[in-house]
Amino acid sequence: MSQHPSLKASKSGGAFRSVIKRYEKLEELSGKEKWDEEKDSVYHLPKVRRIKFKVKKTKGPAGEEGAEEAKEGDATAAEAPKDEKK
Repeated sequence: MSQHPSLKASKSGGAFRSVIKRYEKLEELSGKEKWDEEKDSVYHLPKVRRIKFKVKKTKGPAGEEGAEEAKEGDATAAEAPKDEKK
């Protein structure tokens, strides 16, 4: 028996979500020390801003060496067929 498509797990399981559940908001507020379990209520919580960070790919020393080796390999591969044609 097959499973209905709407019941399958989504492909974006760990994706960024701008809307969070109440317990997630409480965890975030308690981490920032803006909510105290004894004093504050679970209702009428302040807004929590969620920011999505973009990770930039950096070229490190290892990446540059690999790129140079790839360029050298392409150059030798391109030269080899020219020699064979002569």
